[in-house]
Amino acid sequence: MPTYDYECRSCGHSFETFQSMSDDPLKNCPECGTDQLRRLIGGGSGVIFKGSGFYVNDSRKGSSSSSAGKEKSVKSGESGNGKASA
Repeated sequence: MPTYDYECRSCGHSFETFQSMSDDPLKNCPECGTDQLRRLIGGGSGVIFKGSGFYVNDSRKGSSSSSAGKEKSVKSGESGNGKASA
């Protein structure tokens, strides 16, 4: 459900509330009781993606296999420059 901002034209009280998009706008101010509320137009909030699977490299199988190849070469005694360590 979206959050809507309201402001009373009479007393200046402002607040936000959760409402369904199909609900009618509120009319009565909870502070002064008059029917002078107006719903403010806002930019809304951005979408926040959490968890894996939202980045380009999360779905690529090549990126995880290349890091696994690096781990194998380090474990086998090779350094990162291609020469074997003594």
